[in-house]
Amino acid sequence: MKNFTDQPLLPGSTLGVLGGGQLGRMFVHQAQAMGYFTAVLDADPTSPAGLVSHHHIQTGYEDPQGLAELARLSDAVTTEFENVPAAALAALAAQCPVSPAASAVSVAQDRAREKAHFVACGVPCAPYAVIETAEQLAAVSAEPSAAPGRPKQASAPLGSVGAYLLPGILKTARMGYDGKGQVRVKTPAELAAAWESVGNVPCVLEKMLPLALECSVIVARGADGATVHLPVQRNLHRDGILAVTEVFEQNLPLALIQQAVAAAISIANGLQYVGVLCVEFFVLQDGSLVVNEIAPRPHNSGHYSQNACDVSQFELQVRTMAGLPLTQPRQHSPAVMLNLLGDLWFAQGDAERTPPWTKVLALPGTHLHLYGKREAKRGRKMGHLNITAATAEAARATALQAAALLGIAPF
Repeated sequence: MKNFTDQPLLPGSTLGVLGGGQLGRMFVHQAQAMGYFTAVLDADPTSPAGLVSHHHIQTGYEDPQGLAELARLSDAVTTEFENVPAAALAALAAQCPVSPAASAVSVAQDRAREKAHFVACGVPCAPYAVIETAEQLAAVSAEPSAAPGRPKQASAPLGSVGAYLLPGILKTARMGYDGKGQVRVKTPAELAAAWESVGNVPCVLEKMLPLALECSVIVARGADGATVHLPVQRNLHRDGILAVTEVFEQNLPLALIQQAVAAAISIANGLQYVGVLCVEFFVLQDGSLVVNEIAPRPHNSGHYSQNACDVSQFELQVRTMAGLPLTQPRQHSPAVMLNLLGDLWFAQGDAERTPPWTKVLALPGTHLHLYGKREAKRGRKMGHLNITAATAEAARATALQAAALLGIAPF
């Protein structure tokens, strides 16, 4: 394995990225702005990141020749997509520095391992049970765990599950994001049917908790163990997809902010993480905090940092993989981020139409980021709109105006 050295990779070096989506595109833009060359590996010839990179290797993530070419071109490699095969990252790591490491990404790719890591770090998560076999399905315990987030011991008949883990959410252990691979269940019969509907693959049954709101922390950790973080983001999800992020002073109680930051850093340290990591949390109605999941990459909820902070999440990604110093980002403007899905192109019916960008951009403090995707589809992430202002009230008011123009439901 090729490790990071004490010497940083200076501008003029080539930074590679596995994955050609919008996160890769924004990473490439940031790396290029800082003077780096870039290489992207993605099979799609029209991938958003591939279209703007110096080099585009058009192969699959597991293609040996493509990986060898990416390693040859790159002085270091990162990923923009959590479901890139960990084996591909491990193969690259034998030839050049890779961040985050395959070991960390593999934890994020498996909900059971992810939750076990939270427990090991002492960070509370929702009570859960791992279901990998019919025997485990039939023997999920109804007895409370000793502490929140402790895995259930399979020792009781399925009929007693409802007393503790039901109603719950059955989540596939792998390949789940943006609400995919999740089924809400209320009864043992629904649980059994849900497990069959996802193909009897390994799953996690997670108890549904009384949520008040959701938030997230983006932390950057260097190879030397140094950490910095963005301000805690308050998030609104719709249909399992992030819709709105609001970030300003006192958007959450100070004690909760401190707890979330400490938990995120603990999770990153426990993974010996190098790179940018997003940790998503639930805030319960009683004010307590539980971790939901991690994303080993920049995250939608951190997009506001492009216009509201002196160091964005993508600059942090460049700095961590290049071994540059990490400076604590400062937020200079209250901000709201609106996620722009392809549905907005069909707001007037089945006929596609361009959203009213002229009217939106006439609003003060609006910053439009589109991802270069050639076709709008319902549910497809097409871009985001950052709104900054002198006050939180002004940012929110402008964001609501923009939302009304675009056909986004108020929040």
